[in-house]
Amino acid sequence: MITTTETGRTYRVTGDEVRTVNADLNAAVELVQQHAIGEGKHGILVTRHGPACFTVAVSADVPYGITQEREHA
Repeated sequence: MITTTETGRTYRVTGDEVRTVNADLNAAVELVQQHAIGEGKHGILVTRHGPACFTVAVSADVPYGITQEREHA
């Protein structure tokens, strides 16, 4: 499931099945990517918060054109 936190900039992805979570992650990255390209300043950060909980966001901490992953401790 994709939940909008900030339209175009931040999405939360959760789910029970790996296949569904992967599909939703890919969809969320595409949504955020469109926004990042439009701004032309920042990259995309995918953060894993748990086994099936992620955020996908435009991030000033990531260079433009890059998608970076991290684990939230």
